[in-house]
Amino acid sequence: MSSRYQSFDRSRLKLRPLGDRIHDLDASRWLALEDEPPAFRDQRLEDVAGRLARARTGGAARVLMAGAHLLRAGVSRHIIDLIERGYIDHVALNGAGLIHDYELARIGATTESVARYIRTGEFGLWKETGELNDWITEAARLELGLGENAGRRLQESGFPFRHLSVLAAAYRAGVPVTVHAGIGYDIIHEHPNCDGAAVGAASYRDFLIFGRTVERLEGGVLLSFGSAVMAPEVFLKALAMARNVARQEGREIRSFVTAVFDLVPLASAPGSEPAKEEAGYYFRPHKTLLTRCVADGGVGFYFRGDHRATFPALWRAVLEAA
Repeated sequence: MSSRYQSFDRSRLKLRPLGDRIHDLDASRWLALEDEPPAFRDQRLEDVAGRLARARTGGAARVLMAGAHLLRAGVSRHIIDLIERGYIDHVALNGAGLIHDYELARIGATTESVARYIRTGEFGLWKETGELNDWITEAARLELGLGENAGRRLQESGFPFRHLSVLAAAYRAGVPVTVHAGIGYDIIHEHPNCDGAAVGAASYRDFLIFGRTVERLEGGVLLSFGSAVMAPEVFLKALAMARNVARQEGREIRSFVTAVFDLVPLASAPGSEPAKEEAGYYFRPHKTLLTRCVADGGVGFYFRGDHRATFPALWRAVLEAA
């Protein structure tokens, strides 16, 4: 039985090379570890850093969940350094994070102007970036995670800016990067070589890999940078699964830390849920990561500031705690 509705014929699309694209960001924006980032001071970072250090010693999960803006902030070297030092042992990204990491590694630039290219119908339709679809199809065929195979491919590539790739660094370190994709969310879903079934299979495997990490969250730390939907929603489901199994085994997953880094002003303090009639109720990181998921013994921290300032500040606090 087939659909009664017509589908868009992707064979009609015209793709252009990345070399023709005007990029909003290039590798010169990416901070070196010794560069001075924008100022950010918050003594509570010392608490989060100390908890990361204790989680590392105790073997509890140290998870970084992030939207693509964290990578675009130019702090990849700081993320990579914490991975290599063992303070992050799982990275969870959305599909855009994968795309920016790939483009940066390949050509040393990323990010196009939506306003410029949506007018001409060229937004997202760049040949080289579509290679990710082939890697995703390969991941599904080999029964690998989406992020796992992308990290492997980036590590094995000869891309000139591979040293800035978080996925390649994580693969070298044996740290899982999971990519939590939503069909239609990402530019590579426009491309004729996108296989929706492969995206679903590989990204769902990543969800299960993420769920396995969450089973180790007792005594651990979950960091969320700029992910208003993916991080709270994916974590909520994974935590429910992990707690279901833990309860059957006589264990608990209650005592852990969540730390959310964003720009949104909170309507109330972490730990107190906004009223439904308030707009802040619909900012999921507040009610999910900072309140509901830590209500039985955990603690939530909220840090408001630009990622280019807050992540290097956290990195510095971790090194000082060490």
